[in-house]
Amino acid sequence: MKTSDFDYTLPQELIAQTPVEPRDSSRLMVVNRADGSIEHRRFYDIIEYLRAGDVLVCNESLVIPARIYGRKADSGGRVEILLLHRLEEGIWEALVRRGKRLRIGSRVALDDVVKENASTHVTAEVVGQGEGGIKVIRFSDETLLSEMGEVPLPPYISTPLSRHERYQTVYARVAGSVAAPTAGLHFTPELLDRLEKKGVRLLFVCLHIGLDTFSPVREEDPREHHIHREYGMVSEEAANELAEAKEQGRRVICVGTTTVRILEQLAELYPPEQIQPFDDWVSLYILPGHRFRMVDALVTNFHLPRSTLLMLVTAFAGEKLINDAYREAIDSGYRFYSFGDAMLII
Repeated sequence: MKTSDFDYTLPQELIAQTPVEPRDSSRLMVVNRADGSIEHRRFYDIIEYLRAGDVLVCNESLVIPARIYGRKADSGGRVEILLLHRLEEGIWEALVRRGKRLRIGSRVALDDVVKENASTHVTAEVVGQGEGGIKVIRFSDETLLSEMGEVPLPPYISTPLSRHERYQTVYARVAGSVAAPTAGLHFTPELLDRLEKKGVRLLFVCLHIGLDTFSPVREEDPREHHIHREYGMVSEEAANELAEAKEQGRRVICVGTTTVRILEQLAELYPPEQIQPFDDWVSLYILPGHRFRMVDALVTNFHLPRSTLLMLVTAFAGEKLINDAYREAIDSGYRFYSFGDAMLII
């Protein structure tokens, strides 16, 4: 297995720059693992492939305004801070652009916000150094970060987003991600309501998407890649429902690779019929050869070449079927990546 096995060439014009309206009008490729067939539908047709008793598991993490700008206290040079995850009150791990020379003890004056007709100042101090260029930063007033920051779009999207809620799922609730769980962007409240009326059980778990979204696999042997951990939570209610579904043979359908990772992490800890609530770090790295014990079907977008996400869907559906599906998606003009079209793997 080589990282180059997960490479492909994508025409630039197929990288979606804006979301479609309405959300559920995007295209849907239905990939059948049993017979290798591929169908072309619209996302709202997904209801035809789900049945009463299925459990549809969604990631309710909400994208935070994680991109913050400021100036170095000593030189006045501009820096951009990308929050990754909160370690404790006021202290975050972050990436800093144009901040390679920021050492422990360095300070950044963040761009002011105007609150109650007064300008408020916040400073950031580098208090630690992590792996891969990550810095540990202490903020003088964490409560203002949400007003100072902006929601970060992926680097391959160059068109400004007119409505920032379009980079959130309609069920996003728990703040903590630096990128959206994009497979869920296709659902509308009306479609979710129709699914529930059909007897599909909606469950919500949480995995805060972090650094690995921005870290391509550079090693030729993907097993040497270090995947960064992300924080996840599964409630007692969700764990009980999932265990009952597996015991009764009902399908568990994950919306997005993030829900796959947290459910398969649970299956590493417990038998599927006995899984327990979870509130901890997720570090599971899924490559071809992984034995899936929780997930029966997957809703996902089309992923970047040489990415851990493409490796995960290949592990789930098989190399030949995914290669065929991606080749057909390109030939058929599907839209790729965060604002692109969707795939249902059954």
